[in-house]
Amino acid sequence: MAITSFKRYEKKFMLTQEQFNHLMPKLKEYMNEDEHSQDGGTYHIYNIYYDNETHDVIRHSISKPYYKEKLRLRSYHVVHQQEETVFLELKKKIDGVVNKRRVVLSLAESQAFLEHGIRPMTKNYMGEQVLNEIEYYLKQNPVQPKVYIAYERFALFGKDDRSIRITFDFNIVSRRHDLSLQKDNYGEKILKEGMYLMEVKISDAIPIWLTQILSELSIYNSSFSKYGNEYQKYIKEINNRKGSVQVCYNPSYRQQENPLPLLTP
Repeated sequence: MAITSFKRYEKKFMLTQEQFNHLMPKLKEYMNEDEHSQDGGTYHIYNIYYDNETHDVIRHSISKPYYKEKLRLRSYHVVHQQEETVFLELKKKIDGVVNKRRVVLSLAESQAFLEHGIRPMTKNYMGEQVLNEIEYYLKQNPVQPKVYIAYERFALFGKDDRSIRITFDFNIVSRRHDLSLQKDNYGEKILKEGMYLMEVKISDAIPIWLTQILSELSIYNSSFSKYGNEYQKYIKEINNRKGSVQVCYNPSYRQQENPLPLLTP
């Protein structure tokens, strides 16, 4: 079992196809394609997001609180065997700083942990701490698989500073059935055709050269959330079908700020 942790800022931007086409040659003066995006290639990311019956996790998240967290199960391919690798991630955002705790498991291990509370075995201190955080989250939040979200990604990293990473997500689809990473990739589109979600992932301030490029192309910061937009689209569709609907929400739901000490990546 492998463990990884991340601490960074993430800035999001919505791009049209025209903006994307103008932006790429400028970025490549300062950045290289990552190993999965050589020669303009893309790769796929598949996610299962977890929430409770009344969607308190995502409703809390889109209210823009000081502290929020989400649990998801991720893979980079359609999983066919129980022994194949998946990533269980607890993503926290504290006053704009993203802390992501990730444990690499087999699909079987992830299912045993999430569905039956059976912890994966590890002798690694960092692994124990990450599993402690996820286990605590599961005890405080009776979550279950709620939505499948998948997309294609193209990624770059800085030539002079590899900690600067920019990703472009597109062909984003979602569904609320067949909530398994073993099912084929299909669903309803969240983004319009020809639109890109760009994320700038940095450990410090955005470099001046990038700020100048974005300003020149009139590319501005956005608060787009894949799961947040999917949820809002889902509620809108329910309202359209039924005329009106009262969505149950637990007003006492609060995610504790730093329930466990944050680990140093």
